[in-house]
Amino acid sequence: QVQLVESGGGLVQAGGSLRLSCSSSEAVSRINRMAWFRQNPGNQREKVAQILSGGGTWYSDSAEGRFYISRDNAQNMVYLHVNRLTPEDTGNYYCAASYRWFDTFEFWGPGIRVTVSS
Repeated sequence: QVQLVESGGGLVQAGGSLRLSCSSSEAVSRINRMAWFRQNPGNQREKVAQILSGGGTWYSDSAEGRFYISRDNAQNMVYLHVNRLTPEDTGNYYCAASYRWFDTFEFWGPGIRVTVSS
């Protein structure tokens, strides 16, 4: 079991930045995939960024160039740096982990709210 807890959300003005943090109970270096998802009211949860155990990263089209995912193996933390925020980035952000290379993520944090005001 992997327990995940997000922090760092809140209210920010459009154009601003935040750093979201995800604390893991297990060594993040040994988890195949860790990712950040976002869910807006009425929409499905979408993956916005992912980092693999080997360090490879992936970003959604909406996140590319604005979001940056990083990992601190010593602290068992994963971060999502979000920049040039727009009101469309408002939503609940979830950290997820998987020991699988494909398919769904087994472990999820409770989520954290990000609100971007215009």
